[in-house]
Amino acid sequence: MSEARDSDTLATSSEIEFDEMSDDISDVRAWDVPAIVIFVALLIIVGLQFFTRYVLNDSLGWTEEIARYLLILLGFVGSITCIRKNSHISLEFFYRYIPRRSIKSLVVFVDASVAAFFAYAGFLAIELAERTSAQMMVSVQIPKAVIYYTVVAACFAMAVFGVIRLVHILRSPSERIATEKIEHAI
Repeated sequence: MSEARDSDTLATSSEIEFDEMSDDISDVRAWDVPAIVIFVALLIIVGLQFFTRYVLNDSLGWTEEIARYLLILLGFVGSITCIRKNSHISLEFFYRYIPRRSIKSLVVFVDASVAAFFAYAGFLAIELAERTSAQMMVSVQIPKAVIYYTVVAACFAMAVFGVIRLVHILRSPSERIATEKIEHAI
């Protein structure tokens, strides 16, 4: 009897995992296109690097550096999508154990902190870009500041989406926020 229950539980958990995975791309917005372009470029560059190194046995030197910078850009530009969709990793464990009336205050604090962090990171990235404006990449004659100014734009875009989310949270009823957070935490 317990085996039947375990197999039902297993089937239910696999169904839940299957339901969460979707081929639906209807939530892709214009803000997501740069991340997709960077990802495709990274895929092509790494494929070219693999082909020249292991098939032709004569690696192109610039592919490693460009792939490294594209990976950095993908991390920052892709984070814009994560902030927009509220899909960054977060600790929702505590929402189950704090009083429901305190949940909205905590969410407001966390989202305000996230927006402030990315705005501050944007200002720090400006300073870094200005300091490296005369430096060129080693294998390609492109200023390193191009990478850093892209990081600046990504940080400020994340801050803007963080503020938009914060305004949305402030306008939402406390009970709805609490219910969403508790259900998501379970």
